[in-house]
Amino acid sequence: MQPSLREIQVAFAAHLAGHDQPALVAAMVGGHFAARRRLQIHRRHFQLSLEAALASTFPTVCALVGAKCFHRFVLGFVAGAPPADPVLSRYGDGFCPFVAEHEADHGLPHLADVARLDWALNVAFHAPLEPRLSATDLVAWPKDSLPKLSVRLPAGSSLIESAFPLDLIWQASQPGTSVDKVDLAAGPACLVVFRRSEDAAFAVLTPDEAAFVEGLSRGDHLAAAAQHASRMAESFDLATTFGRMLRLRLLIAGTPA
Repeated sequence: MQPSLREIQVAFAAHLAGHDQPALVAAMVGGHFAARRRLQIHRRHFQLSLEAALASTFPTVCALVGAKCFHRFVLGFVAGAPPADPVLSRYGDGFCPFVAEHEADHGLPHLADVARLDWALNVAFHAPLEPRLSATDLVAWPKDSLPKLSVRLPAGSSLIESAFPLDLIWQASQPGTSVDKVDLAAGPACLVVFRRSEDAAFAVLTPDEAAFVEGLSRGDHLAAAAQHASRMAESFDLATTFGRMLRLRLLIAGTPA
């Protein structure tokens, strides 16, 4: 009995992901080339397309492990997690845990965190661009209301903490870099990743700055976020930290609570 259209579609999707389907081969008739060869052409095109997409999303990972190792990663990842979305810029959210689970294959304990940074930059880059808070905007607010001002991070922003110096690893992996060696013991690092007008970027945060940004990201107003940061570091200074966040163009204005 011939398989149904749905069964053929499911088998074809499994074949593309790397799982051989003898029943699919048997169901194919006609054509100038053998069924197995035709199916292999489709699989190869599928895998190369996804490899190119993932290399674009995870360029630092690709640079660190090399093209051959990255190719093996892609084959393994695609076999277990083919795209569920036609927009390939959104494909790869499961690649970071996949890299972490396969540390024995690449021997780089920092690679999973590098993948997280690559993914965060991708998410930020594709986030909508929003107007940012500036020092000029604050003039319009009554001074006594500023501590209760609700401020949030731009869409697509994220905080990444790592036991490794992610910023230096990223810099050393860029084309034309002057950094040729990174001491992995120079960590830890905390980065905030965010959308800029033309691209995505990250900034290295001190522990108290990270605590302040963390508070803002969960919805705290300025005073509450500052209090949270002060508990992390007695040296926290709201004016200095808030000024740096404004210079980074990292904040979106809300309203006083």
